Amino acid sequence: MQGFEQGPSQFERYKPYNSRSIRDTSYWQRLTPALQEAMDVVARVMPFRTNDYVLGTLIDWDNIPDDPIFRMTFPHRDMLLAHEYDTLKRLIEQDDSIAIKRCIEGIWRRMNPHPAGQLTHNGASLDGKILPGIQHKYRETVLFFPGAGQTCHAYCTFCFRWAQFIGEEELKFNARESQELVNYLTLHTEVTDVLITGGDPMIMNTRSLASYIEPLLELAHLKSIRIGTKSVAYWPQRFVSDKDAPQLLALFERIVAAGKNLSIMGHYNHPVEIRQDIARQAVANIRASGATLRMQAPVIRHINEAPADWAALWTEGVRLGAIPYYMFVERDTGPSHYFAMPLARAFEIFQAAYRTVSGLARTVRGPSMSTFYGKVLINGIETVAGEKVFVLQFLQARNPQWVLRTFYAAFDPHATWFDELRPAFGERSFFFQTEAAITPELIPVLLQTA
Repeated sequence: MQGFEQGPSQFERYKPYNSRSIRDTSYWQRLTPALQEAMDVVARVMPFRTNDYVLGTLIDWDNIPDDPIFRMTFPHRDMLLAHEYDTLKRLIEQDDSIAIKRCIEGIWRRMNPHPAGQLTHNGASLDGKILPGIQHKYRETVLFFPGAGQTCHAYCTFCFRWAQFIGEEELKFNARESQELVNYLTLHTEVTDVLITGGDPMIMNTRSLASYIEPLLELAHLKSIRIGTKSVAYWPQRFVSDKDAPQLLALFERIVAAGKNLSIMGHYNHPVEIRQDIARQAVANIRASGATLRMQAPVIRHINEAPADWAALWTEGVRLGAIPYYMFVERDTGPSHYFAMPLARAFEIFQAAYRTVSGLARTVRGPSMSTFYGKVLINGIETVAGEKVFVLQFLQARNPQWVLRTFYAAFDPHATWFDELRPAFGERSFFFQTEAAITPELIPVLLQTA
């Protein structure tokens, strides 16, 4: 195929490690006893998975535990509340399996496993049947969770979909076959975009991925297919040296040849992830297929707080042909108490980075919060009518009439998430809370509203 290069790779075959098998590697001995203990305790609550590329290339082992990729992938004591950690550690020492399970389940409930109503309010149904692997939050966009793609090449410790990976079926949403998606889209012709997500769809082999995608190519009203993936950073070999990498890129070419826009939504959290030769080759191969690569990630305490890192990531992305797309705010789920930062600080980081990059990198939008009501942009911190406020705007919304509506929240230097904000100027509620009480029954009506 045109433009495809299969280069050499230090790690020719993907091999994952979990919290047990990592102990059989030389990296385990590089962990202090305290970090080993944290692995034993915290990894029982939060999923752990990594691979040779992350371990051998991305992590700077001379800088642990402060290395950003290490913090992104390895558990730390403070990811649990102090009393949770101490209780769970004691129960493990007592080898009380029933009490351990009860303790872990209590922590999961406290961690808000499905933020922003993603399980209870975004679900789709067809002929009265709930479709567990399909979410339809916005009128023109459907999210699809293929059952075979509900894991990743490595897990991020801050992942807002951590509940997909802990083995509890009632917390998962995934589809077992693609025909339900086709049937749903055939009925909902207002949908122009499908986002295939997970987990990570790129964990699947090309044949499996194609079985989900190729039926979509016959739907004329479907204009764009997006694939959300962290593999561009955690396992770029998927696009370069994996056994079926040529077939994967040929699939991308078929999608584009069918007249669909194909966007690879690449999750890059730190510039070190795109500085590796094989990662850059992955970008080149994706672009050569006719697909577009967009860059997005949350701003995370302990990992990417430096504006210079964001500026370097966006600038290098532009140089390689990837489009800076979103800086997200860390969601209120999982160990958010450890990773979240004040919204004011997130805006300062975005603004400081944005000021230093060229117009070509200013395609990026942020900081953005994926809330229950929609995707809310922090557009500024200003003083209006004598009051310091957050200037907010809907980039996307459950009610399409709210899109691009600007509104104001009272400035709160400590708020880390949208739900902690209050209306400015003495108002009792935000406009979207009074214009419509959003209920599961109302959502289908809103989705079809012009």
